[in-house]
Amino acid sequence: MDKYNVKLQERVLETLDKIYGNIADDFKEIDAAENIANTLDNAIMSLEEFPQRGAERKTGAYARRGYRQLFVKCFTIVYRIDEIKKHVVIVSVRYASSNF
Repeated sequence: MDKYNVKLQERVLETLDKIYGNIADDFKEIDAAENIANTLDNAIMSLEEFPQRGAERKTGAYARRGYRQLFVKCFTIVYRIDEIKKHVVIVSVRYASSNF
């Protein structure tokens, strides 16, 4: 089985840092922040082997343009797959209850 190279856009890295910071700093829950960070990281990295596991995005931003989504806890990870280069590009991570 071919492995895909997972790439995160810069704004996604910033978002992940903000998610961690909000939970750790605002709520003083460092263990919870680390748990969420690890869970999101594991889900993102699982796309190396199973990029098709997320459903095609049919509503909201990036809808019906070939993007896929993966739901992890209360977050939505949006990504696209480049089959030619064997890349998975993470374009967004958002809190799932946001109007996204």
